[in-house]
Amino acid sequence: MDALKVILTLIPFVWIVGMVPFVNTVHPMVLGLPFLAFWLLSGIFVAFGCLTVLYKLDSRKDNEA
Repeated sequence: MDALKVILTLIPFVWIVGMVPFVNTVHPMVLGLPFLAFWLLSGIFVAFGCLTVLYKLDSRKDNEA
């Protein structure tokens, strides 16, 4: 379970910070946004999802104790 928490914590960091150099080379428009802006905006939603799952896992752990 701890490995899952570490992975869920690293996903938003790698998404937003680690992948920007690779994503910045692509220049299409997605939903009227440059691809880099779309990537960063979608990273916010990915981070929200990961943090929601982490919260659910921790609150379940608190209820068991």
